Amino acid sequence: MTRPNLKFGIFLAPFHGLKEDPTRALERDLQLVSYLDDLGYDYAWIGEHHSGGMEIIASPEVFIAQAATQTKHIQFGAGVSSLTFHHPLILADRIMQLDHMTRGRIAFGMGPDALPSDAQMMGTDTLKQRDMVLQAIEVLVPLLRGETVTQKTDWFELDEARLQRQSYSKPSVEMAVASQTSPSGARTAGIHGVGLLSIGATTPGGFNALAANWEIYTRKATEHSQPVDRKAWSLVGPMHIAETKEQAMSNVRFGLNEWMTYFKEVATLPIAPEGEDPAEALVASGLAVIGTPDDAINQIERLETESGGFGTFLHMAHNWADWAETTRSYELFARYVAPEFQNRNDNRRER
Repeated sequence: MTRPNLKFGIFLAPFHGLKEDPTRALERDLQLVSYLDDLGYDYAWIGEHHSGGMEIIASPEVFIAQAATQTKHIQFGAGVSSLTFHHPLILADRIMQLDHMTRGRIAFGMGPDALPSDAQMMGTDTLKQRDMVLQAIEVLVPLLRGETVTQKTDWFELDEARLQRQSYSKPSVEMAVASQTSPSGARTAGIHGVGLLSIGATTPGGFNALAANWEIYTRKATEHSQPVDRKAWSLVGPMHIAETKEQAMSNVRFGLNEWMTYFKEVATLPIAPEGEDPAEALVASGLAVIGTPDDAINQIERLETESGGFGTFLHMAHNWADWAETTRSYELFARYVAPEFQNRNDNRRER
């Protein structure tokens, strides 16, 4: 059966346990991205956070600049950049510089900060962040498309602002707006004609909102004469696979509990279901795959059916298992899951 030609990658927040050396953890993140490049993955999205203890990449741009020198093909996403913490002109200029330094291997994810503690430390009113994000996107998109912008808000001002460089990528840098369950992200992405990054696609709320959010995206794009392409839609969900489900369940005992505690006590994403066995609860809720390559295939097919189709599936990167089992999971996915959605074996099966 011919399937859509999906792309695959990771969404690397990252999540590092509080007992391990943070310097070594960052080095391992660089090793992971290089390994995924060798395996043929398409994207590595890198997060931005400033508190909480586990998500320890403060600047996706700095990480990407080094990672790009160690890889050949994989595309990087600054995702998502916390728009309310940066002047839009400075942020756009950094992204444009990366576009040239990576020779077009950069995408730009836009959204609010996910941790209230980040905003609190900087004196940013969390109740105003949504409006601030919309104001920032309104100028970031035209700036990165080479336009001149004049805009004044209560937190930034642009006076005939224009970037010094035109984009290396043509027609412009790839852009996407982050979305959880609310329609805000889909509405904004449609209005501006950029991609949609559904970070909570496998959570119960996010999964149930997939079709509705795409309808909103399509409607707003049509109203504003913007293109509509499902290939520009990325869905994020956690997976860990092994040769057997029993092995996968055993592997994740390494770090799953700490990850669950973090989401319950620190982060704001509704991602940790209740249950006596955390691993079984994640699987039963549909939020995660902890099993075999066949289970991963079933999850992606489930997302295809519910959404109506999308362009990229991103693993929510985690440290549920130790390094050896984590890299083995990504290898098994590249060998046995990705080909099912990329028409790699059609001719071989028809011999």
